[in-house]
Amino acid sequence: MICLGLEGTAEKTGVGIITDEGEILFNKSVIYTPPKQGINPRKAADHHAETFPKLIEEAFEVVDKKDIDLIAFSQGPGLGPSLRVTATAARALALSLNKPIIGVNHCISHIEIGKLTTKCEDPLTLYVSGGNTQVIAYVSNKYRVFGETLDIAVGNCLDQLARHLSLPHPGGPYIEELAKKGKKLLELPYTVKGMDVAFSGLLTACKNAYDSGESKEDVCFSLQEYAFAMLTEITERALSHTNKGEVLLVGGVAVNKRLQEMIKEMAKEQGADFYIPPREVCGDNGVMIAWLGILEYKAGKRMNLEDTKIMPYYRTDMVDVVWIKNIKGKKRELPKELIGKGAEANIRKEKYLDYYDVVIKERIKKSYRHKDLDERLRKGRTNREAKLLALVKDLDVKTPYVFDVDLENKKMVIEYIKGKVLKDIIEKDIELAYKLGKVIGTLHKNNIVHNDLTTSNVIVKDNQLYIIDFGLAKITDIDEDKAIDLIVFKKALQSTHYYRFEEIWDKFLKGYKEEIKNIDEILKLMEDVEKRKRYVM
Repeated sequence: MICLGLEGTAEKTGVGIITDEGEILFNKSVIYTPPKQGINPRKAADHHAETFPKLIEEAFEVVDKKDIDLIAFSQGPGLGPSLRVTATAARALALSLNKPIIGVNHCISHIEIGKLTTKCEDPLTLYVSGGNTQVIAYVSNKYRVFGETLDIAVGNCLDQLARHLSLPHPGGPYIEELAKKGKKLLELPYTVKGMDVAFSGLLTACKNAYDSGESKEDVCFSLQEYAFAMLTEITERALSHTNKGEVLLVGGVAVNKRLQEMIKEMAKEQGADFYIPPREVCGDNGVMIAWLGILEYKAGKRMNLEDTKIMPYYRTDMVDVVWIKNIKGKKRELPKELIGKGAEANIRKEKYLDYYDVVIKERIKKSYRHKDLDERLRKGRTNREAKLLALVKDLDVKTPYVFDVDLENKKMVIEYIKGKVLKDIIEKDIELAYKLGKVIGTLHKNNIVHNDLTTSNVIVKDNQLYIIDFGLAKITDIDEDKAIDLIVFKKALQSTHYYRFEEIWDKFLKGYKEEIKNIDEILKLMEDVEKRKRYVM
């Protein structure tokens, strides 16, 4: 089978042809270069309308159109005008050639072409581009989103800073070159919330730093160090949560060498293999669309023309992944002397004063982060966690006791709670979700947000819930911070406890509502924040 794919979600027009054996026969993309103010969706769509016929004609000079068996196109997510032109071109081509047509998810196309070209099998994927930033893993017939941006995509962040610095579009390559000459690490916002990130505060701070006299080189250097460290950290958190043994980096921003270095080093430290596709299939391209089209078509998916409507907000986790069968996958390899290895710390069990069962939690140095940033984060989080573990006990929230804190070595000695991780038992005892809702409601009522709420960070002992890992927690009276705390937890449930998500979430909210009287306002803020995560240029 030979498939021709059309890619046109944003400013790139791409046509690709591939066989069902994975042989790439043609792949070419042409980028629309916008003026200084950024991408104009209408003009990007005009560029597609002008460019698709030329690229298709060029493709048919390489592969006879009579040999094409299937037409695939990017159905979403993306910019509406761009998607409409792409879908129209695909429909016209399918009708003229009398061939079947299939619309595919752009984000999953990046993952599948990455798997094809690197031969990895079951990776945790960091997908970074101009319009999307997601940490994704295949779990039970879907690609689940474990983490993502809460505002703008990392590629958008790079492009907006580039425009502010009067650099050409796309801005990523120019920022990368300037960053190589930067030496001074500026103090900027570092925003990680569980497995999610936010870039708008970082972007604003970088613009202000440049306007205040900092050099382009140092601003670009600092932006990369912060943004990419944040991305690497949330990938590491998801890796710890899923225990996958492979890490795949895809998308247009994946070509950045500094980001590649960081993800590769993190994967090595976590006992996982690292993969990066060839440069020509990292950015948006037609062959990735064609390859996913083949996978879905051969697995039985069919579309009529009326099914080919565009889907600008086509979420990665909306797709039923019917083409993956009997996948085993590799698991990460952990040091035997540890009882746990999270994204931040090594955990080992010991005796304290030859009597108490304790765990030593050591926030180890992260070689992928700039040493100054790493020192600040590890020290600050260790200090914050120790204080909050003690503080929340006054609220009758159960946490491990802190026996000792060594800020110099970023090490804590805390009580060993011999119980079960909530992740392993919540689906068997849904009432635990109600209890957790009351606990988190108590924290929020007292202006404490955890910022890393997952069922992996709760231990159940004697039917009591112990909340752990307060390293990202903070004290705040801002309702949006509390809403984001719930979003982090909600997404963790959706990606991990998908079969019973609705029941668990409903029970959780019932418990939460008993403590939080303005729950409707919090839920409305959740909805507003979740809308920001959609495709944004």
